[in-house]
Amino acid sequence: LSIACRGSETLIDMHMLLFSTAALLSSGLLLSPARSPAAVAPRARAPTLSIAVFGASGGTGSEAVLQALERGEDVSCLVRDASKLKAPRTAAGFSEGSPFASDKLSVTTGSVTNKADVDAVFASGGVTGVVVALGGKTSDVGPTMLQDGTANIVAACKANGVKRISVVTTIGAGDSMDQAPWAFRLLMMTVMSSIMSDKNAQEAVITSAGADLEYCIVRPGGLKSDPPTGVVTAGKDQDAGAITRADVAAFCLDAVVEPDFQFLRQAVSISSNMGSGFKSVLADKTKSRMASK
Repeated sequence: LSIACRGSETLIDMHMLLFSTAALLSSGLLLSPARSPAAVAPRARAPTLSIAVFGASGGTGSEAVLQALERGEDVSCLVRDASKLKAPRTAAGFSEGSPFASDKLSVTTGSVTNKADVDAVFASGGVTGVVVALGGKTSDVGPTMLQDGTANIVAACKANGVKRISVVTTIGAGDSMDQAPWAFRLLMMTVMSSIMSDKNAQEAVITSAGADLEYCIVRPGGLKSDPPTGVVTAGKDQDAGAITRADVAAFCLDAVVEPDFQFLRQAVSISSNMGSGFKSVLADKTKSRMASK
């Protein structure tokens, strides 16, 4: 602004100059050192979890291994025969029927009924969650493998400060007999009576010795080997329905990695249903990942 003129115009111009200067000062645009842009802190990466999988060479267990690796987690597992630990389908860079090849996977060969073998899976000290998907014919693994093996796993969890554990049993176990189809009930009381006795004892281990753990007992209905759907319903009193092993594995992993998992310290029946208005209980990121398969 010019202040070379005289009289009232000079006074007005001086007032304007003072007003403009005050405005500039108050806004920090005058006589203020140049400000460098605020430094942007790098986004913190989520900590890598370490998932132990027991029964890893089975249909559901191998899915848990594949999906945990796909999530970027470290995985340790115990298998009777390492040659049987193979990818159940082609996904995440693994080929169906081929051995898992990953530097994030640690494999221990042994028996879940041998406490030393179970303890070896926890030897790194980094396990944060456990998926138990044990199975096999009673004639091959013995009549008490499920309860004895699960007791060893629960003891190892306690000894190593691991709180989260999901355990796959079956519909009809525990207090869920009324939720099983009538034909399945007949099988459970006849040709499946021995394995059902072991599964019931397995659940009792979790609710007694493992009562202070953050457990989820998972009771699927009929298991299928179809591709994952990302759709799972779960509840204590719901009827059993068919579900893919991939979706069971996804639910089990959510149970041990999601901070706000809603079925902790519960035994729930799970199934899949693609009907209208159906809402999956899987975590949003899990549903997105599964639906893309």
